[in-house]
Amino acid sequence: MYDEPRASGAARLALALGSVSLAALVATGPLHHAGLLRLGAAFAVLKWAVYGSLATLLVSLAALIGASRRRARKASATLALVLALAVIAPIGALAWKASRLPAIHDITTDTTEPPPLAALLRLRGGAVNPPDYGGADVAAKQHAAYPDIASLTLNVPPARAFDRALSVARGLGWDIVASDPAAGRIEATDTTFWFGFKDDVVVRILPQPNGSRIDIRSLSRVGVGDIGANAARVRRFLAALKTG
Repeated sequence: MYDEPRASGAARLALALGSVSLAALVATGPLHHAGLLRLGAAFAVLKWAVYGSLATLLVSLAALIGASRRRARKASATLALVLALAVIAPIGALAWKASRLPAIHDITTDTTEPPPLAALLRLRGGAVNPPDYGGADVAAKQHAAYPDIASLTLNVPPARAFDRALSVARGLGWDIVASDPAAGRIEATDTTFWFGFKDDVVVRILPQPNGSRIDIRSLSRVGVGDIGANAARVRRFLAALKTG
């Protein structure tokens, strides 16, 4: 009876390397989120996970070619290839997205007079990015990349607009740091899912002749660019406020 050759050493090596690389990718965020891995070390692990996956890709392809020639089993090499792509695809997508967006981390509906941080300042110990707005250069980059982000006017009095804004902020899972109905001001933090980055959010409600004007500012504590995270947060808030 014909005995199909087993997977080669290259296939087994690729499978092991791919497994380690994918495990590193999956675990890095939660480890940093839990405070067990510093940010620099976490990014270093991610970098080596990508390197390991690229090596896995090459070795698994070589193993597949060898298996085809020897009519050997391809399961290990195929699985290793899938593991490599499971790391390369999402990281590659993020890198592609980052290359198409400006390297800014502070998004606001009012680039002329952005809502300033107040109560949040005491929570920003260790933050790399300053709380002050970056000025005309940041505003120009934001307008070019996110032209739809602008102040929202609601045909309701400020008190009702404040209640709606606070309800939306809570519904989005933000941690409310301060809320002042008289000043029309809400300050909160939003923690990202994977890495646990804390981004700061300020909402400002001002009276208008036809209702209320709502402005929001979202800025990251770390990172030169945010890969669109703050703009997405602002859009979610405004969309929920419109329909709330």
